[in-house]
Amino acid sequence: MTGFSFDRVLSIALSVLVVLVATVFHEMAHAAAANALGDPTAKNAGRLTLNPIAHLDPVGSVLLPLLMALAGGPIFAFAKPVPYNPNRLRNPVRGEVLVALAGPACNLVQALVGSLAFRALYASFDTLAASPEWANALLVLLRVLYAYVYLNLMLMFFNLIPLPPLDGSAIVFPLLKGKARTQYYQVQRYALPVLMAVLYLVPMVLHVDPVGMYLDVTAGNLSDVLLGI
Repeated sequence: MTGFSFDRVLSIALSVLVVLVATVFHEMAHAAAANALGDPTAKNAGRLTLNPIAHLDPVGSVLLPLLMALAGGPIFAFAKPVPYNPNRLRNPVRGEVLVALAGPACNLVQALVGSLAFRALYASFDTLAASPEWANALLVLLRVLYAYVYLNLMLMFFNLIPLPPLDGSAIVFPLLKGKARTQYYQVQRYALPVLMAVLYLVPMVLHVDPVGMYLDVTAGNLSDVLLGI
């Protein structure tokens, strides 16, 4: 039962909560970017909001990160797709790329803000921890900020993978032309099964986790730099 100790349950709950918050900001950033670039489709659909009900998907936003946290692997989530019409963007090609980048960029901004708060709190810990109770509260807050930075970076780099339904595919596809665009479109039809196989089957069968290694190199290393640890 040690795997379900109070500390373990707290860590899982914290991770899922942080992912939910980060995902809501991520999706609203897509909606805000599309609206700023000329397409109000998402705004008209009620997606230009921080209300989690408007964005979160019960399976992709709650159940999936919960199961991944329980499994002890990388944690990420997906929400309801933000509706937008690229034909209504003032510059459709550039606009599509910017709308797709808005979500990961929002995760990066959240990570930067979280890291500044972490560093400031860590530097003043001895001054603020005037009693054991305060020290414990500050340690919990430091833990929350650490998770907020790390998980936002994981969401950012995971979403940059160029496979649907991830943002990376929406960044790459508008930049392709001619035969390359046609070939990539054909690949997209099989992208979700391929992604699921890489996420679950490959680690299970081959005991190699390419996505986990990618996130360790990217999100793991960058979080260490930002947090100064």
